[in-house]
Order: sequence, then structure tokens, then C-alpha cells
Amino acid sequence: MTFPSTPDALLAALTPLLAAESRAEAPAAGVEPDDLEQAVLLRLLERIRDDDTPERPADWLRRAVRAEARRARRATAHERSFHGEPAHEPAHDSPAHGSPEHHALHVERRRAVRAAVRRTPGHCPRLLTAMLHPDDPTYREIAGALGISQGSLGPMRSRCLGCLRRMLAAEVPGAGARGKVP
Repeated sequence: MTFPSTPDALLAALTPLLAAESRAEAPAAGVEPDDLEQAVLLRLLERIRDDDTPERPADWLRRAVRAEARRARRATAHERSFHGEPAHEPAHDSPAHGSPEHHALHVERRRAVRAAVRRTPGHCPRLLTAMLHPDDPTYREIAGALGISQGSLGPMRSRCLGCLRRMLAAEVPGAGARGKVP
């Protein structure tokens, strides 16, 4: 297959392949297909900007998606839940799901996350609030509401979530006596 030589035409020709490859690789990597797609698209745009357009764009794109998926898998492997905290919410059919304790913990976690979101720097509060919206808006809708390009939304989302993760990790008390008086 021959690819166009102009950057816009090349991007238009590669977009369906990029979307398909990202959807195929994302579940195994534990990331959203849109995040994977935007990370690879950013790498491609950087190459085009540097006049280093791949000789065989489709092959390069497939390799780049797989490399980005491997990077995401490695990053996910290093993330651990906090000691003593459940990694996931109780199942809907479990007895703990409807308990007052579960409801109180759920409300407290939401409050802590919302408070941390408000303290994030720059555009992060608006972006994270839009992403936490109950209507589950698409990237296009969020980008339109915030007045930013859709292509910058994924990297900005990653930076904001990293900042939020660091803020919340700093608020978690270390393992220890926890209120016991010696």
C-alpha cells in the first residue's frame, strides 16, 4: 500500500489503522484504547515534525502501538493498591456491597478524590472534573467543553492523573499504630 507524502494525508490514511491496532492492544495492556492511540499519534506527529517520517508508516505504526502497550503494561505492573485497602469494590451480590460501612467508605473516598481534584494545579481541576462527570463524556466532548485540542487531552489527562495519584498517596497514612497510645 502506498501512503501519501503530505502530513495531513498521511495522518488521515493511518487513523483507521491506528484506531484498530489500539483497540486490539489496549485490553491486554490495561489501558484505554484512546490513551494508547493518542500516545502513538503524538510519537508519529513528533517524527513528522522532525522530518523523520517512517519509510513504511503502517509497519512503524503497528510496532509503535505494541511498544506503547508494553510500556503501559510495565507501568501498570509497578502500581500496587495500598496495604489493607481492597483493590476493587465488593461485588453487587456480595453481603458487604449494601452495608452501611461500604456506603460510608464509598462516600468518603469520593469526597477525598473530589477535594484532591480541586487542589490539582493548572487546567487539571477542570479536566478531571469533566472526566468524573456521571454522563461519561467522550474525549471530543471534553475537549470541546474545555476549549483544548483533542490530541492534547490524553497527555494532559496522564499528567493530571499522575499529579492526583501523588496527592492521594501522600494523604494515606503509613502502616503503624494508627491511633494507639503507647
